[in-house]
Amino acid sequence: MRTHLNPLAVVRNLGILAHVDAGKTTVTERILFATGTTHKRGEVHDGTTVTDFDPQERDRGITIFAAAVSCAWDGHRLNLIDTPGHVDFADEVERALRVLDGAVAVFDAVAGVEPQSESVWRQADRHGVPRIAFVNKMDRAGADLDAAVASIRERLHPAPLVVQLPIGAEDTFTGVVDLVRMRALLWADDGTAEVVPLPAGLRGAAHERRRSLEEAVAELHPGALEEFCATGTLSEETLSSALREVTRDGDGVVVLCGSAYRNRGVEPLLDAVVAYLPSPLDVPPVRGTHDGEEQERPADPAAPAAALAFKVHATPTGRLTYLRIYSGTIEKGDTLWDASAGRSERIGRLLRVQADRHAPLERAVAGDIVAVVGLKSARAGSTLCAADAPLALEPPGVPEPVVSVAVESRRAGDTGRLASGLARLTEEDPSLVVRSDPETGQTVLSGMGELHLEVAVEKLRRELGLEVNVGRPRVSHRETVGRGVSGLVFRHVKQDGGAGQFAHVVLDVAPYAEGGFEFRSAVVGGRVPQEFVRAVEAGCRDALTEGPLGGHPVTGLRVTLTDGSTHVKDSSDTAFRTAGRLGLREALRACAMVLLEPVVEVTVTVPEDAVGGVLGDLAARRGKVTGSVTRAGAAVVTATVPLAELFGYATRLRSRTQGRGTFTARPTGYAPAPAPTPARVATPAR
Repeated sequence: MRTHLNPLAVVRNLGILAHVDAGKTTVTERILFATGTTHKRGEVHDGTTVTDFDPQERDRGITIFAAAVSCAWDGHRLNLIDTPGHVDFADEVERALRVLDGAVAVFDAVAGVEPQSESVWRQADRHGVPRIAFVNKMDRAGADLDAAVASIRERLHPAPLVVQLPIGAEDTFTGVVDLVRMRALLWADDGTAEVVPLPAGLRGAAHERRRSLEEAVAELHPGALEEFCATGTLSEETLSSALREVTRDGDGVVVLCGSAYRNRGVEPLLDAVVAYLPSPLDVPPVRGTHDGEEQERPADPAAPAAALAFKVHATPTGRLTYLRIYSGTIEKGDTLWDASAGRSERIGRLLRVQADRHAPLERAVAGDIVAVVGLKSARAGSTLCAADAPLALEPPGVPEPVVSVAVESRRAGDTGRLASGLARLTEEDPSLVVRSDPETGQTVLSGMGELHLEVAVEKLRRELGLEVNVGRPRVSHRETVGRGVSGLVFRHVKQDGGAGQFAHVVLDVAPYAEGGFEFRSAVVGGRVPQEFVRAVEAGCRDALTEGPLGGHPVTGLRVTLTDGSTHVKDSSDTAFRTAGRLGLREALRACAMVLLEPVVEVTVTVPEDAVGGVLGDLAARRGKVTGSVTRAGAAVVTATVPLAELFGYATRLRSRTQGRGTFTARPTGYAPAPAPTPARVATPAR
């Protein structure tokens, strides 16, 4: 009797992750070409790629917005998301990883693990997303698979399981040995692949690598270890099954290699995606909450519907909301419940997404990634579910913005259009924040970096035709306690007819090395009742929003309530909360406060002959060099630099290196800012 395969078993939801310029978009383009989804290979440098369809992406030659595409391979449907590699757009990666079941991490065969490779890898770790690795650009001068694998082991700490041996090196790279099936694949200049027996000159190396692979897998998989101990080897079936389970559990990462630009290595990569990455059935049921209780929903088309919106895109023809459907079935015309907004939403149209092109669907089931037209209130992070079985799924986390610019319309009559344009930007990208500065009256746009804000403002200009003035970006400072105070007494007494307010508190304020805020109570004898202690803590938290140095948020302090007293009639939660707020503000004015500024880790890659000028420029920007290595004739300098000093650095670096230098930056926290230089005061003549 024939058994019917569950349709979800042939679905793979995966993302392409990498450092900027490692070749993610080219890998995606070659996958679309190899699967017959496109009939011409798109090129990043020509601006002809499918997933980098936004005009800004084509102008800049980088991926800015995560783009979804669908394709088919070997009877499986692949829902693929090409993610950005630039640190400024890490939130796009975060939202994509929240809804994916697996990922392909792309590494440069020359550079190995680069800073942003490490960042996106850690993001995938947080979400528990299984990965396979593809070492790209094997045709480049200086390409070294073993060195790239060593950097994966040292910097990312998984067990790399190399399943291929390259045939040839650099410009003679023509194929790979498949160590699982023990066969060779050779690619012609036109990209067509041919399966051939193992070349005689590589048989010894191939058997040695196969043995190393079997030993590494046996260490990680009990079933493989049992067979290895019994027979001294692993069968192809056992090895494939063990690699799949080890990948799914996150204990190891399968490593393949190739050159996407030359169309070499793409077919084995697709085979590995199908063989090793999980289907929606292989991942745990999604968890959500309803009325404070945690619930699970299985990946079952017959279960109540539950879907997470992870991206919103405003197009000239309407608003597209991208959904990952975790359970149930959604059909065109259905009415669902938006658990986040507390209202009903009607599904106008369902679309299968091909980047900026879409194909209509009548229905979508658990495991699908689709776009929906017609939703009015759903935002990135909203849960859409069956009205009779409500459930709220955990939304993706939104990072705190670190760079701000002041924006205003050049024409007085465009103020309203600018406000609606900014609202649309923040709707599409939750990591952008718009606020009105109460002191200056300026509209302030905040984001994850200078490029992030530049792209956002350019969207206003291109898509809405707005003429916008932009002020110099400003960074978000913090304040902390350098030296604390003890025994600060504060009394809050107010009597204006009727019930009065009385609260007496004694506070100790000290630096807190862990960062953040900690509150303790050391009151004895019940002099301040517990409910009033909680009110004092709430008041202290209120006071943290504005510090005494410049009105910046305060962090890195511990407040201890040591004593206090109450009044029989006039003490209340409100009185003690007010005392906590005003008392801590007074205490902070008495403390020695330190201004903190955001700092980033900068990795600069330059020709060796330009290192001296780059080091001098970093020093002038108050940078502290933390490391310097040489790779394939280029120097890689790592430094910690205040974010405020990086504005305009890209242009400066290009001019110093004749356009050959590149840099990346990732936030690492806050550090003390230098004290402002006091103004010189003229000494009067005697």
